[in-house]
Amino acid sequence: MLDPRNARPDTVLFARKALIETAFLVGLRARLDEAPLAGDYATILELVEDIARQPSYRELIARDESALLLYAGTYAALRLCGRDDPEFRRIIQQAAAGGYAAAFERVPYRQLDLLHTLHLCGIEHGMPAMDDVLPFTVLCSHPNVLKLPDRDIYAITHTVFYVTDFGQRDPVWPRGYDLGEAVELLEALLVLAEARANADLVGELLCCLLCLGITDSEAADQGWRFLESVQEDNGRVNGPDGVVHPGLKSEDDEFRHWAEGYHTTIVVALTGLLDRSPRRVARPRPDMPVTDVALVEPLRRAVLWLCDRSMMQDPGAGLPGVTAAAIGAAAIGEHRLVRPALEHYAERLSDADPYVWQEQGMEIAGEFAMALRTAGVGCPSLEEFLKATAAVVNSLDSVPADVMGNVQRLISLGLTPSPAIALPQQPTPRGHRAYPLHAATSLCEARESYQLGQLAATVRDLVQDGWRGHRITRDAISFLIGQQNGEGAFGYPASDDQAKRDQAHFSWTRSVVTALASATGSCE
Repeated sequence: MLDPRNARPDTVLFARKALIETAFLVGLRARLDEAPLAGDYATILELVEDIARQPSYRELIARDESALLLYAGTYAALRLCGRDDPEFRRIIQQAAAGGYAAAFERVPYRQLDLLHTLHLCGIEHGMPAMDDVLPFTVLCSHPNVLKLPDRDIYAITHTVFYVTDFGQRDPVWPRGYDLGEAVELLEALLVLAEARANADLVGELLCCLLCLGITDSEAADQGWRFLESVQEDNGRVNGPDGVVHPGLKSEDDEFRHWAEGYHTTIVVALTGLLDRSPRRVARPRPDMPVTDVALVEPLRRAVLWLCDRSMMQDPGAGLPGVTAAAIGAAAIGEHRLVRPALEHYAERLSDADPYVWQEQGMEIAGEFAMALRTAGVGCPSLEEFLKATAAVVNSLDSVPADVMGNVQRLISLGLTPSPAIALPQQPTPRGHRAYPLHAATSLCEARESYQLGQLAATVRDLVQDGWRGHRITRDAISFLIGQQNGEGAFGYPASDDQAKRDQAHFSWTRSVVTALASATGSCE
């Protein structure tokens, strides 16, 4: 499967890539452990050397300089294994100096790939150093983890591989960036990769942490457990969907089985090599920087927008909006922003029928009542409804868990004094818990489908469960803030129907304000 000489025309490039990656696995084994190669490693090395000595393989470098990396990695692996080949090296050197292989445009991590490969080949060049290219990579651009597609995550992992020389060198981080931020990013991406069941990326991200010398990582421990759970009895680890290009038509089940799993299996083997290498250097866990987004001004603007729009609507639609605005105003300590809207609705609903409050539900009615208490504003009909509700609660022998939040509101209002009713449990300190994968999946799906309400609700749940300071949650909050428009509302409906736009803005802004209010002042 690794031998291009046996490949069909439509799979030959696939075979060349697989050969390089398998060869490098052997080369890294020789580099990380001085013990002689034996068994399968020795067998693979012999095959690689046999293929590489053929003119039909090495001479393609001179014929197509743009494909230099398809071949130079093979030479680098042989060199690491003590199988230097002067003629192979000469062809690579000639191609690198030929005015194109080292000159055509590459994205930064691909430029690092070239620089690192030439380093392993021992070939000198006049290109910039790797540390000079590093600042332009996705890794060092402070990306939002929820926005990164797989191709960008692969760019990040390979950047770490190259600039650390697979753990053999310490990179010079750009100004404003450090090891702590890199580790935090990698751990967040590791959670997201596991949530997507992408064993290939889980393996590469584990490799990255090991290349940086990080061993004390709950995310990494969870990643190892995931890889163990998906590895087949014969050692194979299946790759993610789409690992074999649709253009590779094959009715050969054996080929597809190999092609869909070879890369991920190599990655897992590579991770194992790095983990147990006697030459690996473990570093103290760095401080994790918590760069956060400012919430006060976005909340203030959204509160004012909600109050303005809520005053224009009937109570059924407007009351949830002004209640959310009150929650947001309380979070930033600016109750005055919502007082006019509170007084408006308190007067309008002073003698409302109980069904009006029943229709709103206890969550809105209770929060609205607490906002009125803070503002010193009364609403007789609401007070009667809450007293009646409290009487029902006090008559119960037990309270279902799913309504404990509403009972807590009654307790806060002084309407349910009975200590026999258990209070909701406070969030358990995060400690060494694994970030909830279902929440990570929900955040990604909501962002991709632009379901701001779902995303906001997930953020609120995460904050309440003690995950406010995690990189994934912080980036989700940052994403929400980035969806605020010039008027203060949240979301971009991408619709020209004004009624639909108004409805979407009102619904999204209520949800986001509630989520941001829960996040204000609670960053770990």
